[in-house]
Amino acid sequence: MIDLALNFLNTQLDNYLRAKLDPTNSSPFIQLANIAWNDTDTSSATNGANASSSAFITLVNIEEDRISKSPEAYVRHNNNTVTYQNPTIHLNLYLLFSVNVSSYVESLKRVSYIIQFFQYQNVFTPLNSPSLPAGIEKLILDLSTLSFQDMNNLWGILGSKYLPSVMYKLRLVKISEEFAQGSAPLLHEIVINDKTLQTL
Repeated sequence: MIDLALNFLNTQLDNYLRAKLDPTNSSPFIQLANIAWNDTDTSSATNGANASSSAFITLVNIEEDRISKSPEAYVRHNNNTVTYQNPTIHLNLYLLFSVNVSSYVESLKRVSYIIQFFQYQNVFTPLNSPSLPAGIEKLILDLSTLSFQDMNNLWGILGSKYLPSVMYKLRLVKISEEFAQGSAPLLHEIVINDKTLQTL
């Protein structure tokens, strides 16, 4: 599901950048890639594309959204049965959008366009984005501001020189295995010491 969500965002953003920068250019303007790879590895990181003339989307962190997690380990159905399965995991993904082109001014321009795109549309649903992959109900992107210390730590971990970049928090990516652990009918009464308690 993570790959589907990020590929969708990559396509949407690439189409926007192409419309803004050069509609006749068929080369990708942004792509999913691990910015942590050094220059000798960029050919594999970008599937053969020229890393020096592109922008990148890099997943830098995954966290569980515990607030959205259901406390119940079962699903209730209309036919008075329940299916036992662990609750769906809701994830927040931290995405780094970085630009590495030969002109620093052009890099800043492209970062501005990335911010502008998510200012224009930061919520994606099947209603406003028919190409949203099946199984994804909603994607919400919020600008995430790093302190200087956090930014220094991040680029240090990535092992790369700082590039013009911006980070967004992508919410409501769901991970769920549909395999059920078991099923049973709903309880309608409980017998305690030969006394029957009716359930609602």
